[in-house]
Amino acid sequence: MSEIAAHDFRHPRRHIRLDTILRLRWLAVLGQLVALFIVVQGLEFDLEVAPCITIIGLSALLNLVLQVVFNPMRRLEPVYAAALLALNIAELAGLLFFTGGLENPFSFLFLAPVLISATALPVRLTIALGVFAVACASVLVYFHLPLPWDSEEPLELPPIYLIGVWLSIVLAIGVTSLYAFQVTEEARKLSDALAATELVLTREQHLTQLDGLAAAAAHELGTPLSTIVLISRELEKSLGDKGPLSGDIKTLREQAQRCRDILAKITQLSSTGAPFDHMPLSTLIEEIVAPHRDFGVAIKVRIAVAGVREPVGTRNPAILYGVGNIVENAVDFARTTVEVNAWWNTDTVEIVISDDGPGFAPDIIKRIGEPYLSRRKNAEETAGEAVGDHRGLGLGVFIARTLLERTGAQVSFTNRIFPDHGAVVQIAWPRRRFEATETSIEPSV
Repeated sequence: MSEIAAHDFRHPRRHIRLDTILRLRWLAVLGQLVALFIVVQGLEFDLEVAPCITIIGLSALLNLVLQVVFNPMRRLEPVYAAALLALNIAELAGLLFFTGGLENPFSFLFLAPVLISATALPVRLTIALGVFAVACASVLVYFHLPLPWDSEEPLELPPIYLIGVWLSIVLAIGVTSLYAFQVTEEARKLSDALAATELVLTREQHLTQLDGLAAAAAHELGTPLSTIVLISRELEKSLGDKGPLSGDIKTLREQAQRCRDILAKITQLSSTGAPFDHMPLSTLIEEIVAPHRDFGVAIKVRIAVAGVREPVGTRNPAILYGVGNIVENAVDFARTTVEVNAWWNTDTVEIVISDDGPGFAPDIIKRIGEPYLSRRKNAEETAGEAVGDHRGLGLGVFIARTLLERTGAQVSFTNRIFPDHGAVVQIAWPRRRFEATETSIEPSV
């Protein structure tokens, strides 16, 4: 089975488009103008209009410059995107300074740029923006103009309340940003792992297509090779052993016969007469197990022959890769023996793969199959250790489980019951799904 490293699919974060940030900035400008109009004209509160209009105007002017000078579809480097988000925080802090500081209910908008950074920018930049937002909020606790209010009944909030507002802003920035980062990171991991799964499936399908081409070529080349052998044999008889070309004709006949023998081996790889297309369960298991027999671990295959006809399934690349990956993991972790047991009845086809290794760690057994769940040491840590000293599972198990579940299988992971030790993987299909004649894989729901 082809091995794919997890880090091959850990793509860098997607850069934010300039157009995305500009849209958010224009929305902020529009919202600030509407809020300013309502406070001044609707509520008739006294407000430092000139400085607020200046800040909003400069923000709009910067938006126009960015939109004209740069391509809005351009994807910004993380540092530049973070700089624009920091500018948003600074603009908001300036407006809040003239409109009451943290007494202004819109002070919670400090959270927005940090959340955007948490979902799209590296952690270090998100932390920097969070610290900058907290610093701005901290300054506004002590330095700000009065909140626009009725001059006859001025609003005076106690210091303890302002400290509570400041603390709530700090906690909101920390907690919501961490939550957004975790959710985005999990979605990114899943997306990358599914991309790896599709790549593996495509590779296996290509191998299957090559098998089909080989069978077709064997069939198509059989007739002309038979003709060449027949004609060369007749020429050899007519010329005898004394002709100047007798040696060449004999060599031609022998090589043509050799080609026929090679093609005969290809067409005889399947006992069903339909090579590379359908195979009994026992043949499928033997094909999967064969590449792993020469690694110092004994692989015992037990087929529980029942009174029911043996299931014959398609040579599905998803099944070949999925089961093969699990067998490969079992060989990696086993001390001496891997067992592959199979049985079937009229409704179910089941394969159970077990080893005598350390088994699954208790803290990951319920999470096996998640992408990038791994306890294998990195290259530096494993340098100098014996081959086979592996710890944990990684992307391969996720790919195997995903592919098998797409074929209709249910995959479960357990450990052997004490005093025995080792991992046990059970793969069960409804028999009708295993014997489906279509080789396509239904997408998982």
